[in-house]
Amino acid sequence: MGMLRSRVMMVSSEVSPWAKSGGLADVLGALPKALADLGYHVAVVVPRYMNAADSAATRVIDRMPVPLGDRQVEVGVWEMSGASGVGSVSLYFVENAALYGPQDRAGLYGDAEGDYPDNHIRFAVLARAALEISRHLFHADVFHCHDWQASLLPVFLRETLAGDPEFSAARTLLTIHNLGYQGLFDAPLLSETGLGDYLFNPSQLEFWGRINFLKAGIVFSDAINTVSRKYAEEIQTEEYGFGLDGLLRERSRVLSGILNGVDYTNWNPATDAHLPARFSPENLEGKRECKRALLNEMGLPERSIDQPLLGIVSRFATQKGFDLIGEIAPRIFERDVCLVALGNGELRYETLFAGLQADFPDKVTVKLGFSDPLAHRIEAGSDIFLMPSQYEPCGLNQIYSLKYGTVPVVRATGGLDDTIDESTGFKFADYNGDALLAAVRDACQAWENHNQWEARMVRGMRRDFSWAPSAQAYSELYERL
Repeated sequence: MGMLRSRVMMVSSEVSPWAKSGGLADVLGALPKALADLGYHVAVVVPRYMNAADSAATRVIDRMPVPLGDRQVEVGVWEMSGASGVGSVSLYFVENAALYGPQDRAGLYGDAEGDYPDNHIRFAVLARAALEISRHLFHADVFHCHDWQASLLPVFLRETLAGDPEFSAARTLLTIHNLGYQGLFDAPLLSETGLGDYLFNPSQLEFWGRINFLKAGIVFSDAINTVSRKYAEEIQTEEYGFGLDGLLRERSRVLSGILNGVDYTNWNPATDAHLPARFSPENLEGKRECKRALLNEMGLPERSIDQPLLGIVSRFATQKGFDLIGEIAPRIFERDVCLVALGNGELRYETLFAGLQADFPDKVTVKLGFSDPLAHRIEAGSDIFLMPSQYEPCGLNQIYSLKYGTVPVVRATGGLDDTIDESTGFKFADYNGDALLAAVRDACQAWENHNQWEARMVRGMRRDFSWAPSAQAYSELYERL
């Protein structure tokens, strides 16, 4: 077959750097380029919101009608393209001021009041518009849908467009980045998505009396994958299945796990412009300087340079296991160890971390909010990185930590279990405070042995989790489809 690759259209609510709330955006920023290096022509379709309006895109369609049942929504389409490697990547932004703002919409999915009440329409239009973009601008062989926001596309393809010759050979892949977010809406809203009421039944779109977008994608897609091998197994169990484990077990024949890669052009201590000093596996000198500068920046005493420094960079959410840290904090900080944390999210965890800082002012500093440069400096300056997650589909920070010689302490779940082993980090299995405390104590004790610790750092720094192997795995999946 040579270099004649399928044409792949990715549909997502996020793409870095134009619209981002988390790791999903990073995947959409990096995977298409890695696929283009393999010779694919890739299109990415996202709403024109957040910073997308600042992109150097050109308006290619002024008014494209998007049929939703018996009505139509008009959208504009903007395009940005670039050749990359042997293939190419085109970005299409779907514009509709009423649905995607940007003036009156502070967030991607909601604001301080909660989720936007029209999210079901916003993302039904995105999915349906992607099919029309394929018809008019970029003929796709494979539609690669990401998370619940794109999950109605396979339904439109198989039901609404069933007899349309334009799409008869098209195949669909759904990637689940986090099964905890499913896109649940009240039953009467189904008609507003343009889909027929006959689909509202337990084997298709209905979930405990509501519409479930992600379930729709799982039922109607030709293949499903998630972002680590371990998470693909876990979501088929009651503990991690969020009510969809039975359906996922039913579809296990077409379910696989492909680990996310990371972008080492952005995360590499040998070239990182955010750091006060550079370092590499061959020369670790700069690491201590990064630690000293971080302690100074975070207002911790200079003597802490000779104590283990724990780092956290995270969303403050229940999923991330911070209740365990609250449980054991007094026992962690009774010894000589410090903690720097960066993040924001649920109020109770922001309060928890602020409380720790008040109780242990010379040992704990927390910055609420998010700062990418500071995230890089915490990765570089910490000795040990904490990720005690309840569940973690892939996780990226533990992989960044390896690269920066910062030894991860993680719970053995999802992508954390797939990427960290005994030679590069510390893992605990049971989800409780005692198990986390034991792992932290083991790490702090190992830190005392300077030579062995450096050998562990270097092993981690030499691990390769770049996008190339992941792109190769996706390529094989597309060709099977």
